Amino acid sequence: MLAGLLAVGLAVASAVPVFAQERPATFADLAEQVSPSVVNITTSTVVAGRTGPQGVVPEGSPFEDFFNDFGGGDQPRRSSALGSGFVISADGFIVTNNHVIEGADEIEIEFFPGEGQPAELLPAELIGTDPNTDIALLKVEYETPLQFVEFGDSDGVGARVGDWVMAMGNPLGQGFSVSAGIVSARNRSLQGTYDDYIQTDAAINRGNSGGPLFNMDGDVIGVNTAILSPNGGSIGIGFAMSSAVVTNVVDQLEEFGETRRGWLGVRIQDVTVDMVDAIEGLAEARGAMVTDVPPGPAEDAGLEAGDIILVFDGVEIEDTRELVQIVGNSPVGKDVPVEILRAGDMIDVTVTLGRRETAEAAAFPEDGAEAEPETTNMLGMTLSELTPEMAEAMGITGDAGLVIVEVEEGSEAAEKGLVSGDLITEAGQQKIATIADFEARVEEAQDGGRKSLLLLVRRDGAPRFVALGLE
Repeated sequence: MLAGLLAVGLAVASAVPVFAQERPATFADLAEQVSPSVVNITTSTVVAGRTGPQGVVPEGSPFEDFFNDFGGGDQPRRSSALGSGFVISADGFIVTNNHVIEGADEIEIEFFPGEGQPAELLPAELIGTDPNTDIALLKVEYETPLQFVEFGDSDGVGARVGDWVMAMGNPLGQGFSVSAGIVSARNRSLQGTYDDYIQTDAAINRGNSGGPLFNMDGDVIGVNTAILSPNGGSIGIGFAMSSAVVTNVVDQLEEFGETRRGWLGVRIQDVTVDMVDAIEGLAEARGAMVTDVPPGPAEDAGLEAGDIILVFDGVEIEDTRELVQIVGNSPVGKDVPVEILRAGDMIDVTVTLGRRETAEAAAFPEDGAEAEPETTNMLGMTLSELTPEMAEAMGITGDAGLVIVEVEEGSEAAEKGLVSGDLITEAGQQKIATIADFEARVEEAQDGGRKSLLLLVRRDGAPRFVALGLE
């Protein structure tokens, strides 16, 4: 019997199809095709001079002039840096990283040597930058059309995990250089809000920054931006910002000289697994939960704290990162249909997007908050009703709720990160102002057979939802 089962298992296993992609015999043809569009970038910046060691060359010393003549004085000096880029249009638009040209006084472009290519260094004009995605757009003038490359689909065939890719640039200032590898991973996030990196094992080093990552069709699917390395050199973990992000940024920089991202006007947080039972009508941990709605597009559309955004502009939302990226890539002023879950009901609203760059700071000013202790113990917390004196001391205006004075060590509230000074403004997705309100919400949840209670907690003006168990 065991032998028969084993035979069946082997038969099933052998039936799984395996698709193999032929390894390219050479990258030479591809390199020859795209190299005229790849450029080296040299920047220079005037920096303050360095003063000699204190006490070593005293002022008025006969050695003072000698020291200054050999670069130890306080005269300004010029510092240079190197990077890479690529031409995206015949009239001379060039894409690179913002950190390659940031703070530069002069930017010069060197082209790949060849017939019809500019032989001299060309000065470049800075059109615009986007520090959020580390992308910059330059422009050079030349009497004849320049050879250029086009962006490819970083979400399609040729950019899948395991597909071959080729990087070009100016690593460590050594001049034009080619390296090849595969797509190691996709949708990587480093630190930025709009991160969507392609990870590759193609060698990327300092100086490669701003250079292109090509698919095997010669289309740019990423801009080489960063490496993960303990020693500053390539260890096979490189990151290229995906063309899906870059193309939108470049279009805006070319048209406006700056980015103009869509803005929804809400604070949001991920829906965690332990919240699902406490949220009526939600079957799985997905979507973006609204924690705060200041004056702006979302408030005008009727969104409220506690709403869960499940669909935005026809796209099902998995988490806050996805929502932020989709909103940011949407045009300012666009009317967007949004599907939200509120108190167990699905509601359709339409939001007219604002502009993030001009609205966000005004909508979400930073507040400070500190609490003063009171007594009353519930769910592992010592709670106090918010008095006018406490509100003034905490800098709270317009909010009512319960202040957490103390959290019991080892309690679930402590495990969930609640601390003294937090302000609970909602329980069970209903506003609370008194301990009686809180007790009523607990009782309602228990009578409804729920195992946890959803709390809206504010800390230093920033709200988030936390689910605490009732058992």
